[in-house]
Amino acid sequence: MLVTKVKRILAALGGFALAAFAGGASAEYGLNLHRGVTSISTTAYDLHMLILWVCVAIGVVVFGAMFYSIIMHRKSKGAKPAQFHESTTVEIIWTVVPFLILVSMAIPATKALVAMEDTSNADISIKVTGYQWKWGYDYLEDEVSFLSTLSTPKAQIYNHQDKSEEYLLEVDNPLVVPVNKKVRLLVTASDVIHAWWVPELGMKKDAIPGFINEMWFRIDKEGTYRGQCAELCGKDHGFMPIVVVAKSEADYAAWVTAQKGAADADAAAAERDWDLAGLMERGEKVYSKTCAACHQAGGEGVPGTFPALKGGAIATGDKAAHLALVMNGKPGTAMAAFAGQLSDVDLAAVVTYERNAWGNNKSDLVQPSEVKSAR
Repeated sequence: MLVTKVKRILAALGGFALAAFAGGASAEYGLNLHRGVTSISTTAYDLHMLILWVCVAIGVVVFGAMFYSIIMHRKSKGAKPAQFHESTTVEIIWTVVPFLILVSMAIPATKALVAMEDTSNADISIKVTGYQWKWGYDYLEDEVSFLSTLSTPKAQIYNHQDKSEEYLLEVDNPLVVPVNKKVRLLVTASDVIHAWWVPELGMKKDAIPGFINEMWFRIDKEGTYRGQCAELCGKDHGFMPIVVVAKSEADYAAWVTAQKGAADADAAAAERDWDLAGLMERGEKVYSKTCAACHQAGGEGVPGTFPALKGGAIATGDKAAHLALVMNGKPGTAMAAFAGQLSDVDLAAVVTYERNAWGNNKSDLVQPSEVKSAR
């Protein structure tokens, strides 16, 4: 039995060696930092390389001296140990030299840290809010607001379809910024601790309820840059990616105009009465993006954690209480308040959908005007 196990281990190691040295099967090692696309990420990369080579030089000198002493002053060659207990000169040298090395590393490191924290003179300020499990963006100067939610199809997540190249890194509404502009982010959270992290921007900040952390970046190249929440924040922590799209100034201005037009259309939609079919169609989309992660696609919920909406007391009970719960949440539970996340139309639609989907068939609906009054 032991011989068989040893043979299997050797065979596995042999296969690993063949895979490692086969040119066609080798993968990129990716052992070093990524340079990124911002001045801060470049500064961090250069600082990393500087200190890496300082450490390499120290290692070469220390281990070179050690191995030289071991080999050239070994007992077999008749070497006799020196008989001394202290040397003022040596103590000064091994105190001053490390001090100078540390100072030489501390000066550029301090400059980099100061630059990272300098959010002054920003061209654009954006408030970033972490939710379970999505991101909210508020452009303070342009008065544009939206939520950014995972858009990877459920069929890929549950292995019913092949996974795309950007699996779990796709969102419906990316953060859009202009190139060559200093963008300041004000990072916070509404429920638990999250962390906003895009590696190619060279910055990461915790999003903490009740606190606002600042960070900034300036992207020099148009493109799409992806990241993720970097703080374990609950059941769907792995399903709240970040996508940043850097556009030219002209394209960014056109995007802002389009966003404001969509916001005006939503405001106009909130002023009219909707029929049941229209609210159900919109409510299904809102529910899929906002509620299905906890209450499941079929409204069955998670026993002991998230109550069922299908045939449950919430969706079949008092309509005003149902709306109030969705808007204000329930303290002490995972039920978040959606009044600040969803528009009047979306709130009316999702409550109407929950009350009439999965066989609930309450045949009542909530109008945006009712939501506006409830606010």
